[in-house]
Amino acid sequence: MRRGFKTEARDIARDVRVQMGLTQTSPLDPWRLAEWLSIPVKGLSEFDGDADHAVEYFSGAGRPVFSAVTIFDGARRLIVNNDSHSLGRQASNVTHELSHGLLLHPPTPALDERGCRYWNREIEEEANWLSGVLLIPDEAAISIVRKGITREDAALYYGVSRQMITFRVNVSGAEKRVKRFRRRRY
Repeated sequence: MRRGFKTEARDIARDVRVQMGLTQTSPLDPWRLAEWLSIPVKGLSEFDGDADHAVEYFSGAGRPVFSAVTIFDGARRLIVNNDSHSLGRQASNVTHELSHGLLLHPPTPALDERGCRYWNREIEEEANWLSGVLLIPDEAAISIVRKGITREDAALYYGVSRQMITFRVNVSGAEKRVKRFRRRRY
């Protein structure tokens, strides 16, 4: 990631939470964030009848290969989310796509010249990072560790997957930070 991006992401997440009336340790509802940003979100299952085979495939055998996508109509965005995923996974999927919007990432082609999925590593990494910080800010990760909340209970409280909790606790250095704080107190 580009130099300074993690700080920028933290600032964006903090500003979004403040503007939405959330604390840094409150759960963030991705669907409420989408409404706040005026970006509609549709579940893949809503296209049953229009794209039966695609819905059936991506809800079944192809579930691991499709999470969500942003579709553009000029400057307007629409997110199509694979609603066959768990709610925790959907929260990450939707927040990832919303992060592209918050970062003003431009539309990119769906496929490259070979017919393969177009992939811009830099913008995908930025959206991944920001979505994690939006869902579980450093302050929330530290609070989880400080209070001794299990990963499972934290995932339920924040509406995300256990993997997201573990990832954010690890990359925020929450365990080390809490240990350091406790050592200084004694």
